[in-house]
Amino acid sequence: MATTEALRNANVTAPGGFSPEDVQSISRALNPLLADVFALYIKTKNFHWHMTGRHFRDYHLLLDEQASQIFAMSDDIAERVRKVGGTTLRSVGEVSRLTRISDNDKANVAPEEMLRELERDNRALADNLRAAHEITSAAGDHATTSLIENWLDETERRAWFLYETLR
Repeated sequence: MATTEALRNANVTAPGGFSPEDVQSISRALNPLLADVFALYIKTKNFHWHMTGRHFRDYHLLLDEQASQIFAMSDDIAERVRKVGGTTLRSVGEVSRLTRISDNDKANVAPEEMLRELERDNRALADNLRAAHEITSAAGDHATTSLIENWLDETERRAWFLYETLR
């Protein structure tokens, strides 16, 4: 009887029907991902805005396309946290505390260094997505797990494009 009552209470507090422990583990996996996505978006736009050199147009357009794709992930991640019953980021300060993507506010960065850094950051995001996938999969959160698989494919594609651009 206690198990049924606990499940009923979890369903009341967690719209997705997940246990409080699963809500917590999923939220702990997704909120740092959301912070990473915001940080990578800002960095990609920064490099897009400050691109120079003989390949300016191609790099500028590539980074704008990639930034749009990265930004599109943010709302989906935040909404998944809310759908499972968690709370999500509330401030830039929280993004700063949770992100695992390093900042770059140097005044002058060479185009190849920009692309190389973004390639590394996208590979790091892919690793973080894989880790979150394990958590959401273990919690039986099939919807989030499926979304992560799509985001992982997009992230690997961005890293691949950057890698091939640098060859």
